[in-house]
Amino acid sequence: MKRRDCLKASLALPLMPLVLKAAAAPNGPWSRVRPGTAGWPGADQWDQLSRAVGGRLSVPQSPFLGDAATHAEAMAQIHNPFYIGDQPALTQTSGYFGAWRSVPSAQMVSARDSADVAAAVRFARQHRVRLVVKGGGHSYHGTSCAPDSLLVWTRAMNQVQLHDAFVPQGARPGTAPQPAASVGAGAMWIDAYDAVTTHGGRYVQGGGCTSVGVAGLVSGGGFGSFSKAFGSAAASLLEAEVVTADGKVRVVNANQDPELFWALKGGCAASFGIVTRLTLKTHALPATFGGVSLKVQADSDASWRALTAQVLRFYREALCNPHWGEQITFGGDRVLSISMVFQGLDRQTAEATWQPLLAWIQAHAGYTVREPLQALAMPARDFWDADFFRQHAPRLIADDTRAGAPPRHMLWKGDQGQVGWFLHGYASAWMPSALLGEDRIETAADALCAAAEHMDVGLHCNKGLFGAPADALAASAGTATHPAVLDAFALALIGNAGGPVYPGCGGAVDEPDARRGALRTRRAYDALSAVVPHAPAYVSESDYFQADWQQAFWGPHYPRLLAAKRRYDPDGLFVIHHGVGSEDWSGDGFERRGR
Repeated sequence: MKRRDCLKASLALPLMPLVLKAAAAPNGPWSRVRPGTAGWPGADQWDQLSRAVGGRLSVPQSPFLGDAATHAEAMAQIHNPFYIGDQPALTQTSGYFGAWRSVPSAQMVSARDSADVAAAVRFARQHRVRLVVKGGGHSYHGTSCAPDSLLVWTRAMNQVQLHDAFVPQGARPGTAPQPAASVGAGAMWIDAYDAVTTHGGRYVQGGGCTSVGVAGLVSGGGFGSFSKAFGSAAASLLEAEVVTADGKVRVVNANQDPELFWALKGGCAASFGIVTRLTLKTHALPATFGGVSLKVQADSDASWRALTAQVLRFYREALCNPHWGEQITFGGDRVLSISMVFQGLDRQTAEATWQPLLAWIQAHAGYTVREPLQALAMPARDFWDADFFRQHAPRLIADDTRAGAPPRHMLWKGDQGQVGWFLHGYASAWMPSALLGEDRIETAADALCAAAEHMDVGLHCNKGLFGAPADALAASAGTATHPAVLDAFALALIGNAGGPVYPGCGGAVDEPDARRGALRTRRAYDALSAVVPHAPAYVSESDYFQADWQQAFWGPHYPRLLAAKRRYDPDGLFVIHHGVGSEDWSGDGFERRGR
């Protein structure tokens, strides 16, 4: 051994007992505390927090584990997302196989305003308590769920305020005012659409599922049915109120804390702070919204492949534009399912758009139309009007069936299967526009057919912005979302799930079935990867076990996001799975790793 090494070793020996003692301590200096361990706040300290938040501190309890009446109500409402969202102990997804389960926090602050949120943040920082935030609770990765944590529940902060002429705080002189809507962190998209569109006659770019939380969707990037026309939801963010790790309430925009503001536009707010209010640009409302459905089955592999290639060509020529959005699904039983929406067209024009594809199908043998083309158009102002659908198309919606539920509470019937689901596997990939070129379209069709042999593949055309107008592209380019979205003609989604498995609901994970679902999802994704290797993914709809997630979710934006994280949350108070800076922490968010 070299003399210098011997000297270093001898100097280290007296310190060894202190090192071993620190390693054995239940809560080291870079650990968070848990109930029952040294450092967990005592009753007096929790009482102080309760007083600071007006008594709105409690222990969240699952209704499935309540008394007989509470349990019966929970079972009756298990497929009602509005009921599930109103239970702080539950999440809209009940878990992900091999990853996480829906488990309540140890304590909860039911926040009514930013002061409540700030008090909870300061308490968590002072006492090294794991902190999570829940608004809509829709995260597939369980980011609003953590055992042994303090939950900040923002559900009650659901106010929506319309502005005819909004100017951000601290804006440069001469900044033009514009129509906008300020939305509380606990609001769902049905709250926003009801205020902005049904009653206000304007449009705000939000999510397709009406029970999704506004704050989570916007800060994750955010795509809705009409994003091909209006860009991402994050692109419409004008200003946000956010509580940062130092306990300060900040109003951020392009002029005040611009780097934090940019990070909130697609970088996932829960990594940077707790958003309490967002102000979003609103747009002129198109004359009409509508939808189209069609289902066609191919009778052989050859005819299936030909149909798939033809659909891609048809999409390139007729649908890859601001008028169209939503889903084209390639099914494992060689069934093409169309469930698309449109804006700015009347029903006759929408139907005429599809005639070239229908003519091709009729001209070629080997196809059966299982469900003929159907088109529905309506005044755009009625698109989220629950009373309109109850009167004219009740089969398309599901109601909040609780006594006294707000009349605006409705969701699309097709989204009800996601309520409480337990994910077996999930994956997404942005599909580059080059695949629509004639030199690659046949190869793309081959990959889609190969993938569909294992699991249905849905092309969400509204979640890729290729074909969007220049202003929507420019606004979306100014967000933290992976820039691949600008050139993607669609987001491919592949997933498999079982029914709810909340503790106490009577359901249990069928592990062999879950393994098969996870394997089928992986095999379908691998087959699609033949044409999109190392594809960027949409952070809000992606594999829990996503490889190289920093690049997959944010690509060249990640270093800038990480710099904002280091600046505004240097100690890592806010940690979510595969969130910015989470590589510094253990998977459960309790132990700090060396950088």
